[in-house]
Amino acid sequence: MNKINSINAGCYIRVSTENQIENYSIDEQIERLSSYCKAKDWNIEKFYTDAGYSGGNINRPALNQMLDDINKQKINMVVVYKLDRLSRSQKDTLMLIEDKFLSNNVEFVSMNENFDTSTPFGRAMIGILSIFAQLEKDQITERFTMGRIGRCKSGFFHGGPNPPTGYKYVNGRLVVDEYKAIQVNEVFSLFLLGKSINSIQKFMHNKYGNWSSHSLVLNVLKNSTYIGKVKFKGVEYNGIHPPIIDEAKFKQAQLLLSSKSTKNLSFKTPFRAGYLLSSIIFCNHCGAKYSANHGFYKCYSRSKSHKSFIIDPNCKNKNYKIEFLDNIILDQVQKFIQYNFKIYLNKKIFNNNDNNISVESRIKEIDIQISRITDLYQNSLLSIDELNGRIIELKKEKNFLLTEYKQQSIRQKILNKKFLHKINNFKTLINYGTLEEKRLLISNIISSIKIDDNKIIITWSFK
Repeated sequence: MNKINSINAGCYIRVSTENQIENYSIDEQIERLSSYCKAKDWNIEKFYTDAGYSGGNINRPALNQMLDDINKQKINMVVVYKLDRLSRSQKDTLMLIEDKFLSNNVEFVSMNENFDTSTPFGRAMIGILSIFAQLEKDQITERFTMGRIGRCKSGFFHGGPNPPTGYKYVNGRLVVDEYKAIQVNEVFSLFLLGKSINSIQKFMHNKYGNWSSHSLVLNVLKNSTYIGKVKFKGVEYNGIHPPIIDEAKFKQAQLLLSSKSTKNLSFKTPFRAGYLLSSIIFCNHCGAKYSANHGFYKCYSRSKSHKSFIIDPNCKNKNYKIEFLDNIILDQVQKFIQYNFKIYLNKKIFNNNDNNISVESRIKEIDIQISRITDLYQNSLLSIDELNGRIIELKKEKNFLLTEYKQQSIRQKILNKKFLHKINNFKTLINYGTLEEKRLLISNIISSIKIDDNKIIITWSFK
């Protein structure tokens, strides 16, 4: 297929169950996208519609069809009504735009946010806006989590149809599986007799089968479900299911577990950053990461808090007070956003001025043409019908240009107002957002921060 000179747009539409009752119905999106593309004089090659699909992943039939058509060069632009129609995942949004669209010379336009990828700033802003799509997804997850917490508080097991060994899951409740409950009791008894985890696993597997790993034994010994508890996010509640293990026996097992050496156990726990710049600061002297402790960001090599992270034990790179460095970076982020907003806005104004000059020039040409046609008629070189026909067409064009000139002026005022509003939104986020919100914003637009004594080197994700 030859290179496409005109715009062949693929309009992508998505509604999920929750969106059916919002203002994002399929018909509503089709109508708005059709009007938008018509106003832009873009040809709509196809509408790709995913009805009833979540934006939390990209396993959607219409989206996959669109990606296939992109590979076949059937479209050179993707248009959506709103950014979160493409995806609610920050990672997926950026992957689709950068790896699937831009790498195939396909531009991306989000109608509602009024950004497109034809400019570097447009790409940067779409990346920033995708954060908020991610936040919205996280809020949905949080609401779902609250429902699960409520269920736990009522004593119900939330693990679904995969109950712990010793139970069956029947009609939403845990019911004791007598045969496997005997095995659970035996595991506790063997452990309290001083048997090792590995020896218990081998004994149980030889006797009953299905005890194929030592982690299964360890999980059984640690699971408070067996004393009638249910747990969610580290908080325990009284369950409505019958216990299998006596509470005193369970507590004795926990004391024994806590007293044993855990050197050979390598169970990882999720990392949750407690500081604004955790995980993105690096030492420009030795290359080690910076950690936050005792009120300072410090090079791991210098702080020597974790031997495995030390690269140069003689590193003397500067420490920074946490609050001081946080404020410096937040100030730079705010300047970065404002600067790029201004660049984009100035470019829009410049383009509009060019358009206005072009419109004014064409109007003058039309007036000259009308005057020349009138002269031709007066010199009997045109008939009255030819005169009227040409003048009517020229006046139609002139009226259209005058209307377009006025609309451009109105659009520019609206654009200025929208951008000022967005800048204020970012200022509010930077000044009053939660730690997690600020971390999301910073991690999206900053690749890394390097400390070189008094010099702070910021590498931006978008340039």
